[in-house]
Amino acid sequence: MPAKALTVLPSLLALVLAAPAVAGPPGEPAPAPAASPAPAAPDGDIFPYPWQEKVLANGLKVIVIPTPSEGLVAYRTVVRTGARDEYEEGATGFAHFFEHMMFRGTEKYPADKYNEIVTRIGADSNAYTSTDMTVYEFDIAKEDLETVAEIESDRFMNLAYEEAAFETEAGAVYGEYRKNRSSPFFVLYEATRSEAFKKHTYAHTTMGFVEDIKAMPKKYDYSRSFFKRYYRPENCIVVIAGDVEPEPTFALIEQYYADWKPGYVAPKIKPEPKQKKARRAEVEYEGKTLPRVWIAYKGGAFAPADRTWVASLVLAELAFGETSDIYRELRLEQQRVESLDVGAATSRDPELWSVLATIKSEDDVDAVIARIEQTIARYRDELADPGRLDAVKSHMRYDYLLGLDTPSAVAGDVAHFVGTTGDLAQIEVLYRELSAVTPEDVREAARRWLVEDHRTTTILREAKPEPAPSNKSKEAR
Repeated sequence: MPAKALTVLPSLLALVLAAPAVAGPPGEPAPAPAASPAPAAPDGDIFPYPWQEKVLANGLKVIVIPTPSEGLVAYRTVVRTGARDEYEEGATGFAHFFEHMMFRGTEKYPADKYNEIVTRIGADSNAYTSTDMTVYEFDIAKEDLETVAEIESDRFMNLAYEEAAFETEAGAVYGEYRKNRSSPFFVLYEATRSEAFKKHTYAHTTMGFVEDIKAMPKKYDYSRSFFKRYYRPENCIVVIAGDVEPEPTFALIEQYYADWKPGYVAPKIKPEPKQKKARRAEVEYEGKTLPRVWIAYKGGAFAPADRTWVASLVLAELAFGETSDIYRELRLEQQRVESLDVGAATSRDPELWSVLATIKSEDDVDAVIARIEQTIARYRDELADPGRLDAVKSHMRYDYLLGLDTPSAVAGDVAHFVGTTGDLAQIEVLYRELSAVTPEDVREAARRWLVEDHRTTTILREAKPEPAPSNKSKEAR
């Protein structure tokens, strides 16, 4: 898989902004901003569609993006809360949990009635949770936009569930966690985050710590508190793309969402202390797997105006993408690795800049690690080839635009971006800085973030079978 630093690599990163939430005292909601007019999209040179934005009086941001789509509309509701926001001890996994609970219905539209409506209109409905956000998705026909606005606004304002239903869903989440543990990638990912982060909430995956998941059925009252704090209009963004017109769409959203009361309370997230020496962890996988290595450096947080940070995105593709020397050598020529993936640090708070290799032979693990570290050292010491740099930057722009071909793709990409930035206009800042990145910027990015003392190396191997009992042991029995 090639490095795609400006879009989402689901296995390694999510593209979002570096603006940590300001913690406020519990029970003290942020004030709701006054309603603002819907400005035209700024004159940019990358985002290919006009867009308009409006903030309702309760703080809900609405972004409307008309695209050529012949009657199709994509509707995304972004809750800017993910695993990152789970700062309270013993209470991880609730952002992902509400991805499940939001389909439990309300008094007006119980689950069976909600599902009947979704089926009747032929909607494609889904949701996902990441470290920094939870996103609810609808792909619909244009004539069903008002129906979706009504049922979506209702569940965000009036979600209702009894304790018994809560306990059932919490048990289902634990089952999902156990299923995920059957994946060697998940086992490695979980171990890497736990080893790399000691204070910040990025230490746990979106599933949460297993002890917290097991205890979740007993936290009904806490779940109501979590929903009350985070599922508020000023912490959400509605993105609508496709065959729509801005002003009637704004009026429709205001009609159904204006009664949603503000009350967001920001999480108290502890910053990660500076890592002082390299870390190394080994984990066994109870099943068949090839050896896997995750090498993670403490990177930055999304900062589109910081050219050195933007250069770290280019560095990922230059050093480990499909046109890199190491990819050609290990993946194609020597065929020592099954896969070689890279993910730049692009999350809301400082995240991991990662290289992940699946290695074909146990005998090659140390050699592959050494080759990865050699590549990192090279980019700290040497300037990138200007011709290759220009080619990579051009490919990154083209790859971004190529992915914006349907209303669903546009709304999905924008939802992921504004879910952490809060500001679609930052996409223009990002790509202007990308165009200006120089070989010197790339080297500076490697020197700033790919520091040996800030590295965490995690190795996953297949668990060795228990030795068979000796003849003497059998005789003793």
